[in-house]
Amino acid sequence: MTIEINLLAWRDRVREQRSRRFHVALVLAAAIGLGSGASMTFFYQQRLEAQQQRNAHVQAQAAQLERDIHSISEYEAARAQMLDQIDVFSHMQVGRPQTVHVFNQLVESLEEGVHYTRLSRQGDSLRLNGLADSNRQVSDQLRALAAASALDVPVLSEVESEDGAARRRFSLSVNQQMPEGAEQHDDTAPEPDAEEVSS
Repeated sequence: MTIEINLLAWRDRVREQRSRRFHVALVLAAAIGLGSGASMTFFYQQRLEAQQQRNAHVQAQAAQLERDIHSISEYEAARAQMLDQIDVFSHMQVGRPQTVHVFNQLVESLEEGVHYTRLSRQGDSLRLNGLADSNRQVSDQLRALAAASALDVPVLSEVESEDGAARRRFSLSVNQQMPEGAEQHDDTAPEPDAEEVSS
């Protein structure tokens, strides 16, 4: 007696099971891959946003630093301008009594028979034009100016006779001297404009 066993149905079932397992594994692998990809994308997106926020913060701080530097430059310019004005005021404060002292010395040293017709000043240098009755009075006037404490030794530049008169017209220059104990002004301070007095 012969027994025949048909294995085709069993093989088909095994084949179907393997096929189902393969498809399930394929779907799981695809799901895992998509999940991993989404996770990586989210991670890098978060890092990108954090970096963008850091960049924005750095740019804001740089802009604030630029504004601070500009403000400091303006403050330094204003400070330099104020220092210049203080120098000018100091020079004027020192020069005001000096000018009064020089004029007093000019008046006190004026010899009899001599009078000035013109006075001009450029910085510390004075230029005087005047009239005298004789050459001797001109010489006496030079000695009187040289003896004045506020004036240096005068330099006579011109002496001439007036037309039709015995009087002498003269021109001289002399430098101012700071009195002892007075503060010297800074050489960088601006010189005062030329002043001129005529009579």
